[in-house]
Amino acid sequence: MAEGAAGAGAAPKIVLLETLHPDAEALLRAAGAVWPGLKAPVGGAAAIITRGQGRLTAAVLREAGPGLRCVARVGAGTDNIDVEAATALGVPVFYAPDAFTAATAEHALALLLAVARRLVPLEAAVRAGDWAARSGPPGLDLAGRRLGIVGLGRIGRRFGQLALALGMDVVAWSRSARDSRFPQAELGTLLRGSDVVSLHLSLNAETRGFLSAERIAAMKPGAILINVARGAVLDEAALAAAIRSGHLRGAGLDVLAEEPPPPDHPLLGLPGVLITPHSAVLTEGAYRTACLQVAGAVADRLAGRPADRALVRNPEVL
Repeated sequence: MAEGAAGAGAAPKIVLLETLHPDAEALLRAAGAVWPGLKAPVGGAAAIITRGQGRLTAAVLREAGPGLRCVARVGAGTDNIDVEAATALGVPVFYAPDAFTAATAEHALALLLAVARRLVPLEAAVRAGDWAARSGPPGLDLAGRRLGIVGLGRIGRRFGQLALALGMDVVAWSRSARDSRFPQAELGTLLRGSDVVSLHLSLNAETRGFLSAERIAAMKPGAILINVARGAVLDEAALAAAIRSGHLRGAGLDVLAEEPPPPDHPLLGLPGVLITPHSAVLTEGAYRTACLQVAGAVADRLAGRPADRALVRNPEVL
């Protein structure tokens, strides 16, 4: 059946809100009729897949109707899916919890190195013919510095491992997770004593605004903040104020609360701040792997094959 077609005896309708790796899209076209685009109608869908922009609320899930067999997010986070509503409907939520771990941790390290060594302004100065920029403020050496990891999931642990390889002293805070490589620190102690604070929290009602203005003010003077988790876990206005005042040295961010940001966002154009467009996961290998994992899980579900429980956010529905 042609893409986007429907009719009597039609193949299962798969609503693909955002593009995936071509190999994954080919797999989905073999499994059903693909309806692409953020504005694709979800009524009658057997599966709905998003990367992050598309939000699968309870209303969207109900609109899909009783034939909805599964929904999916190509990523480790599922904050743009109402998992509770999906569970109530008996609909499994597929995701890719580990496909992006290494890529995201490496991106966090790249952000840290770039901010600590002032790579972006130095490179821009050379392009402008200003070789004398090398005589400006010196970069920050990382060996022997303390990294405080906030949130000790897969990515937080991998980033901590990379930091240990650089000779950093790594401590961590988590409500529940523990790792013998990273001593557990009380949150206030971590913020006051860390030269770098890196956020690795999933976004939920408890973590929204977690790094508040008060907690940012408690950070060690001259510290660097790294965020590859979700923009809404921190107070971005307070972060901008802390950098403008000189309290913090800088920040490396791959995520913002509003994406793309408005032109007047307080962090845009601020010296010492490096922002990338939620691209930590977009490496060739990781992106393909995650897309194929999720597309394969959807295809299996539509064909009646058993699901890989490691890819199901709410396995209790199986």
